[in-house]
Amino acid sequence: MKILICAGHPPTHIPRSLSPWKPTRIQPHPALRRETWKVVAKAEAKGFGGAPAAANIQGQKSSKRADAAPRKTAGRNGGEDDEKIPKVVFERMIGRILFYVGAPMAAGIALLQVFNVVKEQRLWEVPKWVPFLTTFVTFGASALGIAYGTLSASWDPEEEGSVLGFEEAQKNWVEMWEEE
Repeated sequence: MKILICAGHPPTHIPRSLSPWKPTRIQPHPALRRETWKVVAKAEAKGFGGAPAAANIQGQKSSKRADAAPRKTAGRNGGEDDEKIPKVVFERMIGRILFYVGAPMAAGIALLQVFNVVKEQRLWEVPKWVPFLTTFVTFGASALGIAYGTLSASWDPEEEGSVLGFEEAQKNWVEMWEEE
């Protein structure tokens, strides 16, 4: 068992043998006590180009403390600071993500209810593969809605963008993959 990487500290340990004649209680491993868990304070939205981190939308210097050391990341841009997403753009992305995730998910749940009513009323004997297929398609589209909601939002704080965001998605896709 020690060969596995994750076997260093198993999540539970069993004090006695597991036999069907002597039931045992599974207890948490002593290394995983609640006192050792730490909560991460706050995550900030970063990335996706836009205004530099040292300047706000109007081009003025931000109120960044001079004594604070800049946070470096070992990312694609060779350890430079990540750029923060402006609040307007972040809220626009969240709104689009909620729409593009929520609409297919609501449609999938509604279709499952319709199939249930149709089957209970004996209007149509719904084959088992039909609800499975509709669930697969609608929930899959809901999962893709996270990425499309982010890409279809206008990353420019000044521009609103179109309703469905096809042009912005094409422009942002190229911008996301271009090398620096």
